[in-house]
Amino acid sequence: MKLSHHSIWPWIIILVTFVASSRSSIATVRLGFSYDKIVHFLVFGLLATSFFRIPYFLRKGWKGLLMTVLIVAFYGILDEFHQMFTKGRSVEFNDWLADTLGALLASVLYLKWHWYRSILEKPLFAKESNKLSQR
Repeated sequence: MKLSHHSIWPWIIILVTFVASSRSSIATVRLGFSYDKIVHFLVFGLLATSFFRIPYFLRKGWKGLLMTVLIVAFYGILDEFHQMFTKGRSVEFNDWLADTLGALLASVLYLKWHWYRSILEKPLFAKESNKLSQR
């Protein structure tokens, strides 16, 4: 498997989630309700998308999607296990379920919804078009 510039992002997200899971408490905004499962869903969806963007997985289509979801679900289990050793944190099956469902939905959206993929693949700092430079 040839490494691409896409390969760094999953590891950055894993590092950030590992550091966050190592803390007894995380600074969050108080909204009046618990949004822990939403955060799990979104963060692990982002992690799955970052893995699935790697050409090796994307070229495999549905098989790559399954591999991606399994990798992220396995990391979700490891993350929950890691929290057992962190004071003030707990292990919850529902956290892992939110992780896995987020990974599944994000991967399916990335594979099948081309508009979604085109937004995610759009360069942040696109160069000006040739029409503007010809003026």
